[in-house]
Amino acid sequence: MLSFLKKPGVSWVVVFLGNPGPKYAGTRHNAGFMASEAFERLHSVKIDRLRFHALSGTCDLQDQRLLLLKPQTFMNLSGTSASEALRFYKLPLERLVVVSDDVSLPVGRLRIRRSGSAGGHNGLKDIIAKCGGDGFPRIKIGVGSPPTPEYDMADWVLSTFKNADAEAMAKAAERAAQALETLILQGVDAAMNEYNG
Repeated sequence: MLSFLKKPGVSWVVVFLGNPGPKYAGTRHNAGFMASEAFERLHSVKIDRLRFHALSGTCDLQDQRLLLLKPQTFMNLSGTSASEALRFYKLPLERLVVVSDDVSLPVGRLRIRRSGSAGGHNGLKDIIAKCGGDGFPRIKIGVGSPPTPEYDMADWVLSTFKNADAEAMAKAAERAAQALETLILQGVDAAMNEYNG
């Protein structure tokens, strides 16, 4: 069979975490979706085809083909998309990259990790549970912590960014998109060295 007729596989599955629908646009929990939009602009790609319970698209970075996913299951069931895609393409867990919000980091700060616990993040918890481990790299985008210890965490992550925080998040989303490219092409260590604040 001629090579150009073969169905292309993918080298990586990238899952951007967030909640679907206009109600959640611009909220702290949707930092991953903001990064996906920045990545779409950076590489002139569209994440708009429904597959694996997610909006999906593909992007080629040199010889690496990425499957880009924005789960439409709501945050707490994000692992459904990730696990189905990994199984379909027969990829190991370390070929999954997750981009998510992180309330333990200041607004706009990035932190890249090779692996690790969910840290209380329900989307990451579900991915770890359904994919069978935590040995996948992730790009975490700081969204700040609640103003007081008594503040309800659910209310906090579903709140929107205002003023300076909104500007910081727009820049962080762009940096996260660039960090993803570095991670894929140069490795996790290079991305950590360049982008971890």
